[in-house]
Amino acid sequence: MKIEQIYTGCLAQGAYYIESEGEAVVIDPLREVEPYVQKAKRNGAKIKYVFETHFHADFVSGHVDLSKQTGAPIVYGPNANPSFEAIIAKGGQEFKVGNVTFKVLHTPGHTMESTCYLLKDENGKEVALFSGDTLFIGDVGRPDLAQKAAHMTQEELAGIMYDSLRNKIMPLTDDLIVYPAHGAGSACGKNMSKETSDTLGHQKQTNYALRAGMSREEFIKEVTEGLATPPAYFPLNVMLNKQGYESISEVMQRGKQALSPDAFEAAANETGAIILDTRDPQTFAKGFIPNSINIGIDGSFAPWVGALIPDIRQQILLVTDEGREEEVITRLARVGYDYTIGYLKGGFAAWKTAGKEVDSIASISADELAERLKKEKAEVLDVRKPGEYLSEHVNGAINMPLDSINDHITQIGRDKPYYVHCAGGYRSMIFNSILRARGFENLIDVKGGFKAIKESGTLPVTDYVCPTTVSKK
Repeated sequence: MKIEQIYTGCLAQGAYYIESEGEAVVIDPLREVEPYVQKAKRNGAKIKYVFETHFHADFVSGHVDLSKQTGAPIVYGPNANPSFEAIIAKGGQEFKVGNVTFKVLHTPGHTMESTCYLLKDENGKEVALFSGDTLFIGDVGRPDLAQKAAHMTQEELAGIMYDSLRNKIMPLTDDLIVYPAHGAGSACGKNMSKETSDTLGHQKQTNYALRAGMSREEFIKEVTEGLATPPAYFPLNVMLNKQGYESISEVMQRGKQALSPDAFEAAANETGAIILDTRDPQTFAKGFIPNSINIGIDGSFAPWVGALIPDIRQQILLVTDEGREEEVITRLARVGYDYTIGYLKGGFAAWKTAGKEVDSIASISADELAERLKKEKAEVLDVRKPGEYLSEHVNGAINMPLDSINDHITQIGRDKPYYVHCAGGYRSMIFNSILRARGFENLIDVKGGFKAIKESGTLPVTDYVCPTTVSKK
């Protein structure tokens, strides 16, 4: 038996490939399925099933494409009602794969179809639990995402999750290895560990939601407390996962249209497409196509695209580092943004060489910020999350979190400078580029963000408050 966790850091997502005696299953595959197909081919194995733990909200699963390519049926747990052909398993139903067996554990709460798959070896010993978004390392799935579909409140769903955990998962043996669908950085939970697997016994000791003696009321209160607003693209991804989607090969073919500067400019003018520039933030600041938005590919790219581009059907034109076009198109498709319609051939250098109009954003060091604030009246905008800001911030700085940027625009004037920072410089450039595209020319970026400000020591900051203490206030 072979168990392989295929972890994708930018999505904090774990897919799984399990193989036994020439047969394999894939659990919660990513959108691009060729790596799974090739893995099975190299091993001389046949993919027998595609297991889905639930209708994912934060990414588009590769279940439909993988099933079409391999003939392997898609398996869901009870209550699932996809628009395509699938096996809707019953609780307790077992699936034989080579010499091992997968048992379906229906564990509603995160969603009503949420299901875990319990793996038994050839001797019938329970060895692993593929827990989806029901149980994470250090956390459990948030119960607020499926309220509309389930016609329930988040408190009602949390109560159902309490029952699922106590009755289906916690009675299992302590040496069982838990393999969740996500880790730290995912918006599907609020307190996930950076670890991507653990024993169930250790989770019973350390995971707040599995605390011994915890009452149903305590569980509901703690699990629902402090939930951030989910990204706007989540329900749209659920729809794609439930109804099906365009083949990834067609998405890639459409997106990989290499456009000359003239053709790129014409496409931008004729289609209303967003120009998405995925280069490094400081490289972007030095020169970019007017009205383009910077979301760097080497940061939390897909989640920020999902948070800030509300319509997954929005057409997108790309400016990338040369050679990374396919990577960017793929990572957009992973979260349902299938309508990339081309990229700038030769990148920004080609645009500049063609004599096209360019724009730039001023970016200064933390030391220079301190000097300027001694001489002029200006505001410092901190675009980190509220918890980061409350934990520690520059004295007098105003918190305007990036993910609620539209709520803040009316608070920003055009008659004085604003100095913008985040934690390290990634989010602040996104913020600045969005406002620049809306006509604000008085925002200045702070290189290196709050980290650089702290290291500089030239600006006073508030006393540090532990984030765990902040979250309980």
